[in-house]
Amino acid sequence: MAETKEIHIPIDTNPVTLTRSIMMDQRRNPDAKGDLTQILNSIMLACKFVSNVVRKAGISSLYGLAGSQNVQGEAQKPIDIIANDIFINSLKFSNKIAALVSEEEDKIYIMGGAESGKYIIAFDPLDGSSNIDVNVSIGSIFAIWRRPDASAPVSARDFLRNGTEIECAGYCIYGSSTQLVLATKNGKVDCFTLDNSIGDFILTHPNMRIPERGHIYSVNEGNSLFWDPAITHFVDSVKHPEDGNPYSLRYVGSMVSDVHRTLLYGGIFMYPADSKSPHGKLRLLYEVLPMSFIAELAGGKATDGKRRLLDTVPEHIHQRAPCYIGSPYEISQLEAAYASLT
Repeated sequence: MAETKEIHIPIDTNPVTLTRSIMMDQRRNPDAKGDLTQILNSIMLACKFVSNVVRKAGISSLYGLAGSQNVQGEAQKPIDIIANDIFINSLKFSNKIAALVSEEEDKIYIMGGAESGKYIIAFDPLDGSSNIDVNVSIGSIFAIWRRPDASAPVSARDFLRNGTEIECAGYCIYGSSTQLVLATKNGKVDCFTLDNSIGDFILTHPNMRIPERGHIYSVNEGNSLFWDPAITHFVDSVKHPEDGNPYSLRYVGSMVSDVHRTLLYGGIFMYPADSKSPHGKLRLLYEVLPMSFIAELAGGKATDGKRRLLDTVPEHIHQRAPCYIGSPYEISQLEAAYASLT
């Protein structure tokens, strides 16, 4: 009779949850008042809620279009509107946010009774939602700033700040698992994975670091007809290198998915300005700056081809910008192409 082998599945009886990690960071900062902790707990709740809605989208008939448009003129899906409401309602209860900017809101949204809050937040409640009908990973992106003067009335001017002033940024990706990547100003990038059995995010990728060099480029090559000479030259150089193997092309069309892969495997993510979209397509305040902040803290670089993206100051809350995020080697090669061809 064959022996029966016992299979032991290791169980961590002392996992580092997102809540625990946030509290540990707060204790390390003696001047912390707990405001940021409450905001991050509200974001965590929103991400759990949105994750659940995304998984029920097909059953709950949330596919298709809602018949409305956002401020950029893009058709909204029902799930865009739901995700936006979830984030706003979750953040209201923190009572620490004075105002917010969302991709789905035309103007800044001032929180009732929280005008004296020290923080403001900008977010894309559901990036890549056009992919949800085909079951592709999508996500949420956010960045938090401290108000320059919490005693003054909050206004859109409070949001017109560069990315170096961000206190905290992150994104949540809803795919085969739900993962929340959080970057704080102290130079730490951690990835937490939602464990549905206990209902909490568990630290699975501590201190994420992007490889110095990768072998993947990510761009919508269908727009190559409209590219400028610099981006055309760079893409041609990674497809037809003088030595070594050509790069692999991987493009999902959801910024969260494409940047997440770039952080893990290295390479470069690109959404350039071109003759069709001379100012780029991605929104600076709640897509480009948060992702650039995360990438730099993970050891990567982010540029518009000519200057560091985090140094860009938005002129209005829904401003667009070209965006290149990736490993230091690929970004330096791209910048060299722009320096020589423009």
